[in-house]
Order: sequence, then C-alpha cells, then structure tokens
Amino acid sequence: MKGNFAAVALLVIGALALAVNLDLLEIDLVQLLRKWWPLALIGLGIALFFTPSDGNRKSPD
Repeated sequence: MKGNFAAVALLVIGALALAVNLDLLEIDLVQLLRKWWPLALIGLGIALFFTPSDGNRKSPD
C-alpha cells in the first residue's frame, strides 16, 4: 500500500501541474498547497496505518 500511495500521489500532483502549465486549469497551486498541506500528512498517516508491519515475523535460522 505504501508504494501505491506514493505512486498515485505523484501521478495526481504531476497531472495537476501539467494541466496548469497547459492552461487547462486556472488554479493557484501554491495557494492550494498552503491551505491543504495538512491533508498530505493525514494521507501519509493513513497509508502508514494500513501498511503491514514486519515486527511479528521471525527470521529464518
């Protein structure tokens, strides 16, 4: 899940940046990031919460 979350986040950010550069969208990305940056922390926390941990796995001898 952790790798998928990062990949999807990069795709969305890249698509938004490209759309702004091509004048398909008229949004201020800097203002948007200033206002909604805590959402990235929440998403990261959710991704880490659902990522399985290897803490209970024993190493083979």
